[in-house]
Amino acid sequence: MENEETQREKHFVLVHGACHGAWCWYRVVTLLKSSGHKVTALDMAASGVHPKQAQELNSIVKYVEPLFEFLEGLPQEEKVILVGHSMGGLCLSMAMERFPEKVDVAIFAAALMPGPELSFHSIREERDRRLKFSTGSANAFDGGPALPPTALFLGHDLLSSKLYQLSPPEDLTLASYLIRPFQLYPNQAKMKEEVAVTEGKYGAVRRVYIVCDQDLMITEDVQRWMVEMNPPDEVKVISGSDHMVMFSKPYELCHALGEIAERYCP
Repeated sequence: MENEETQREKHFVLVHGACHGAWCWYRVVTLLKSSGHKVTALDMAASGVHPKQAQELNSIVKYVEPLFEFLEGLPQEEKVILVGHSMGGLCLSMAMERFPEKVDVAIFAAALMPGPELSFHSIREERDRRLKFSTGSANAFDGGPALPPTALFLGHDLLSSKLYQLSPPEDLTLASYLIRPFQLYPNQAKMKEEVAVTEGKYGAVRRVYIVCDQDLMITEDVQRWMVEMNPPDEVKVISGSDHMVMFSKPYELCHALGEIAERYCP
């Protein structure tokens, strides 16, 4: 009985990737709650049902603000388990730097995982270098093609062939109705400053990386490169998962999350 009580107290906070929203965790939220956990799935700014529009965001900090506000509002003694997917890993890193005392463990699922010695821009360059296809069609050019793209938007063809290729078709249909543009931030100097993390804060939080071996968007070799360059406390692998692990392998993901919670959260 004591173990069950302990399990119920664990609080997972789920952070989606670019263009998605809290909605993409619906299977995982249901499974975790049915196992007795507390779960919060958040919309980042201009995502899901968040009222802001992408073009209103002038910095990545504004995009991550809903996560910062949530952590700031937690009771002083409460800690959570952060779970980030894809671009959500960048949100986790920024939150760990600002609120290390609020996080029991951070879980990166097929996610970007910058660190004190591994910048976000280095990861993005390495991923783009290793990609076997062009994501140019996903970029929106508000100022015309001669200027840097201002937003990312995932069209149906890209979703079906590179993100959801092993996921249930109904989840691809759901995504095609609900995805929104993701604002890009061309001021690299400003962004570099905003996403920088330190060993003293970010580095104080325990991390687990979940590798998805059939991911075509952040490929397995890129995921393992990040792990090598910025070693976490543990690495788990979910076999047969595409990029959208919460849809293609929800049971396996929830099992992994449960194991991590038991191991890292007192």
